[in-house]
Amino acid sequence: MSTDNPFDLTGRTALVTGGNQGLGQAFALGLARAGARVAISGRRTEANEAAAAEAAEAGIELVTIAADITDDDQVTSMTEQARDAFGGRIDILVNNAGTCYHAPSFEVTDSQWADVFDLNVRALWKCSLSVGALMREQGAGSIVNIGSMSGLIVNRPQWQPAYNASKAAVHHLTKSLAVEWAPYGIRVNAVAPGYVKTAMAPVDDPQFYRHWIEDAPQQRAALPEEIAPSVVFLASDASSFITGSILVADGGYSAV
Repeated sequence: MSTDNPFDLTGRTALVTGGNQGLGQAFALGLARAGARVAISGRRTEANEAAAAEAAEAGIELVTIAADITDDDQVTSMTEQARDAFGGRIDILVNNAGTCYHAPSFEVTDSQWADVFDLNVRALWKCSLSVGALMREQGAGSIVNIGSMSGLIVNRPQWQPAYNASKAAVHHLTKSLAVEWAPYGIRVNAVAPGYVKTAMAPVDDPQFYRHWIEDAPQQRAALPEEIAPSVVFLASDASSFITGSILVADGGYSAV
């Protein structure tokens, strides 16, 4: 553990799934600014390259890996590519990739339910196993899962039962892996963001503003870069005695 600056990630390596946009992109940049070498994965090569080019303008180098993490073979390939790019180690895994459908329960299709759980839970599980096996060999590692306050509350006015259930599953899987993998030197935690202003979250839409913003004690949504430091904290030695925790970053939404 670094006693000078426990938040410093110099010399560490990180892999961020879904790191080519929104929160994932902010997490990748936050980790890199803390000193880590970072790889991002995403399904779309063009989006990966665009995110890397944007980072390069800020003097940050990102390794890009095209992968559909709902495919087990591609998860294995992603892990191997990141490992090889970093000289044999992956110190940090951020399981960020996810999806959501807004629909009342009676209108949710089996396909939608399966899509949500396939990416939000099963793919996260498979990525954790794949990278976790390498971390076990290393004797150390930090996994940060991206949950959601939706795993703690029921969102309004939109209904999203599959997403809510999937994020509750992520939270408990986080705890399960943390307890089981502690003897291997692997810490597993999660960040549970509230409403964040991204292209995927229309926080300024009048139909949502009443419940999304006015019900929040801070009366606003977060910016992606406000959530990134929580990921850096859980990835770093600053949280060396923290595992199995769900760090809620929701502006107080779930407290009321």
